[in-house]
Amino acid sequence: MTGLETQHSLESAKAADPFRVALVWSNGQEAVIDLAPALESEQYAPLRERDVFRSVRIGTWGHSLVWPGEIEIGADSLWLDCLSAWGQEDTRAFLEWRLRNGFSASRASEALGISRSSVVKYSTGTTVPRRILLACKGWDALQAA
Repeated sequence: MTGLETQHSLESAKAADPFRVALVWSNGQEAVIDLAPALESEQYAPLRERDVFRSVRIGTWGHSLVWPGEIEIGADSLWLDCLSAWGQEDTRAFLEWRLRNGFSASRASEALGISRSSVVKYSTGTTVPRRILLACKGWDALQAA
């Protein structure tokens, strides 16, 4: 998600039971997210050990969470989870659509027929109108046809 208007970096992270992590972002926003669903993946299996999970630390420049054994979760993925925790599913859906399609703000504005400034607003937390989310689904449907 790097380049989607804001570079999100982590200031702090603290493990909590069961398999949750309390995050503080560089802009001061805070959230507690549940990483249990991610731990179902084999690549994160070592984190199922509580002592390993509790050893979480911030990666270089705050761009990830890291654990022993070169296990890492990027800040961009964590940001999407935080959007859900904050009740901003519309922003999350819009950013995921942009990521899926590899769209810059300019390219997304062309695809949707809206201004670039609107794309930037929707990407940074302004409520995304239902008609825009439907347009995103329509774009995906046209590409699949």
